Amino acid sequence: MAVTNFVPDIWSARILTNLSVTSVAAGICNRDYEGDASVGDSVKITSITDPTITAYTGADMTPEDIDDATRALLLDQKQSFNFYLDDVERAQAVNGGAVLAEAVNRASYGLSNTMDAFVLDLMGAGVSLTAPDHLLTQAAIDTAAEAYDLLVKMAALLDVANVPQENRWAVVTPGFYGLMLKDTRFVAAGDASGAATRANGVVGQAAGLTLHKSNNLPNGALSTNETSKLVLAGSNYATTLAEQVRSVEAYRVEKKFADGVKAFTSWVPK
Repeated sequence: MAVTNFVPDIWSARILTNLSVTSVAAGICNRDYEGDASVGDSVKITSITDPTITAYTGADMTPEDIDDATRALLLDQKQSFNFYLDDVERAQAVNGGAVLAEAVNRASYGLSNTMDAFVLDLMGAGVSLTAPDHLLTQAAIDTAAEAYDLLVKMAALLDVANVPQENRWAVVTPGFYGLMLKDTRFVAAGDASGAATRANGVVGQAAGLTLHKSNNLPNGALSTNETSKLVLAGSNYATTLAEQVRSVEAYRVEKKFADGVKAFTSWVPK
């Protein structure tokens, strides 16, 4: 890749695509307000109160005034990368231009990994002991049956909280997923989507939950055969995620014969 062949809009789209494909956070959050992020540093979310449901008796009805509220979410999480490839190194490499492209792909993965860790930590910090959140504390999960039963408990708690059946998920550790692979209820149910691990960590379905595997889960009381981590379950409706690539540039590095690429992104989960 030469600087003269660099098109910022195309590379911005490429970085965003890589973020979406490789990010667990992108799979467990809704993106309903992301389009608004392109016009400024914040995302405005408008919500309304639930209408009151009353018995109909045939008498005159008085309409209810529905109030709305607007919240502004600031895209205050900012990350960047900046690297270069020496002309000599590029000339000596096979498909030298592809080296920078691959480096951008790796940088995009690094951005998604940083975003995942932040989003999962935020979700873990928001869990409470009471409804509608529930923090389940128990001894170590050592068997496949215990792992599967935990997911069933989580799915039941989502039912109690009247969470819609669609777009439910759970994020588990690699060790937890390893235990699940020993349970025939999980393995036998493996359809085309569950048979292959995707780039964004989707590893299958269990108890009505789409399972994602991640090393970025926050520390917690629940443990498997690894370091104690939280296992999270929820719905895409609970958290919104907005992200955008603010700027991506290719440049000739001063005082070197080298091409450089730098980018700046921002995002917010809520």
